[in-house]
Amino acid sequence: MRTVVFTHPSCCEHQVTEGHPERPQRLQSILRSFDAAPLADIPRRQAPRACEEDLQRVHSEAMVRDIFARIPAQGVELVDSDTCLSPQSGEAALHAAGAAIAAVDALVAGEGEHFFCAVRPPGHHAEPQRAMGFCLFNNVAIAAQHARARHGIERIAVVDFDVHHGNGTQVAFADDANLFYASSHEMPLYPGSGAREERGIAGNIVNEPLAAGADGAAFRGAFEGRILPELERFAPQLLLVSAGFDAHVRDPLAHVCLEDEDFAWVGARLGECARRWDGSGGVISVLEGGYDLQALNTACTAYVTALLRA
Repeated sequence: MRTVVFTHPSCCEHQVTEGHPERPQRLQSILRSFDAAPLADIPRRQAPRACEEDLQRVHSEAMVRDIFARIPAQGVELVDSDTCLSPQSGEAALHAAGAAIAAVDALVAGEGEHFFCAVRPPGHHAEPQRAMGFCLFNNVAIAAQHARARHGIERIAVVDFDVHHGNGTQVAFADDANLFYASSHEMPLYPGSGAREERGIAGNIVNEPLAAGADGAAFRGAFEGRILPELERFAPQLLLVSAGFDAHVRDPLAHVCLEDEDFAWVGARLGECARRWDGSGGVISVLEGGYDLQALNTACTAYVTALLRA
């Protein structure tokens, strides 16, 4: 069993305002990609709930309590201009973080090689002190700190190919030389962070901004020229991926022009890298952005298929 999908029905029950791009249909599109060939045989597990202790390894107690206190009994409340809370958002967020945690546990237990967490709300914009950018809690950062606390894994890397910079993960990692964060993203674009000069305390942050209109050649060049060599030098014990598919040419929220084959390429390269560091070659991918439903389906299929073959 090389690949396992973690998901939970509650992640489709997190509601947003009318016309909001981070809608439940995103996750439904991703799950359809796992219902069809060549991914139809991949087993699917129900994600457990994270607990407050898990969240507080990354987020302040005050921030966590504030989010849960603001969940409405009905309707939708805004945390900021584009980050929503609805009656089921708390359960969705706990299961989204729980999926990433469960994937770490399953990888360590040898229950699979690659894990895809098909969850929402996404997480990479959520900073230790605030939710923002569609994100409530930072799922990959929570998984990284769980790997340390529960399994004693020290050197952990997150690679992020979402078209928006993962400011929350960068803030959570920037003061720890044993945590590595690398991102390719369009710039200038929300949230405005992610310049090449942002390096962290020990050079553990690697940002490769892409210009509007950048194509697959520019994306691959960013990885081959800097991200993958820096990742190889860091040599993590665990690789987590913030898998956002909004750099696709069809996506409405950005201007990078990747095709399905570019997501296949990065999946293959990350799988190859992980295999060189550790005999398991394990990669844990957590869904972030991607707002065109067709692109989500086809790009995710290409990415996971390439991981399987790496």
